[in-house]
This record gives sequence, C-alpha cells and structure tokens, in this order.
Amino acid sequence: MISLQHFFTSLTPVSTTSWEQFAALFRPVTLKKGDYFIRDGQLASEIGFLEAGIMRAFYRNAEAVEYNKHFFINPCFIGGYASLITGLPNQINQQALTDCSVQVARYADLQALYPTCPDIERGARILAEQFFVQKERREIDIVLLDADKRYEQFQRDFKHLEQLIPQYHIASYLGITPTQLSRIRKKRAGL
Repeated sequence: MISLQHFFTSLTPVSTTSWEQFAALFRPVTLKKGDYFIRDGQLASEIGFLEAGIMRAFYRNAEAVEYNKHFFINPCFIGGYASLITGLPNQINQQALTDCSVQVARYADLQALYPTCPDIERGARILAEQFFVQKERREIDIVLLDADKRYEQFQRDFKHLEQLIPQYHIASYLGITPTQLSRIRKKRAGL
C-alpha cells in the first residue's frame, strides 16, 4: 500500500509544514464492495485518496444502462472533480468494486491551503494536468482504435485487473458487449 504522503510527494517536493497542514485534513473511510463514493446528482464536496482497493467511475443512461468511464486502482485520487470545480451536480457515479480504504478531505479545506502552501497547490495542479492527459488519451483511443486495440491498451493500462473484476465491466469500459470481449479474448488466446 502506497501512502498519501509517498504518492503526493512523488509529484512534487512538499515542505514539512505544508505536509502537516495537508495531512491533518484527511480522515480514513472504508467503502465496502458496492458502496458509492459519490453518486450522479450529488454536489461534490470531498476528494478522496484511494489507499487500497478498486473503484469504477460510470454513467447511467435513462434506460439504466451503465457505461464505465474509468477504473481507479490504488494509489490515486478520486472524487467528482467537475462538480467540485463548477459547483454543479455530479454526473459520474464512483463505486467500489472491492472493499476500499480511502483518505477523505473536504475540497474547500484543501483549497484554503493554497495561498500559504504553494507546494500543495503545485501538487494539485500536477494531478489535474495528469488527469487531463489521461482523459484526452482515453477519448482519442475510444474514437480511433478498434475494439481489439482498445482491449490491448486496457491490458497495458490496467495490468492484472481482468482477474479482479467482472468481464462485463471491462466490456463496458471498452464500449463493446461482453460477447464481443469474449471473442477478442479467444482470438488473442489462439482458440
């Protein structure tokens, strides 16, 4: 398990004073498999650091069909980022696929540190830049790559995840049916 401190300080150097103020804002939360960190329609007010476990971010259309947008594997930050920034209701569900350990802080409290802790603000900016690049790459992949290549990219991005979550979640993430995923896997296995 990678700690919040190890993860955050790998992004940018952080002074001892800043770290103490930053760390004091977080409290431990346990999510059981199936629990939500945030749901569609809620106003986001907290951000979390996933210490252990696997989560998914997904949309649900009017017919209750779910589309997986992203998988979160520890260590990483989670939360309704667009809602935190805009103040509008969240549109993406974030649900635990396994039991999860999360460190949670109020986003407003983190922002209040920025004027006196520029190293914390710099780390948050670096995280936002990484999320942006990751999101852009995912959007390009979903449009330009065929299903087989998207599956190949999934395997690179999420090593060993296939053994830990149901295949229908992977198919949803790839934008294909479970049957199509099964065909791709059989083809790759040489069957």
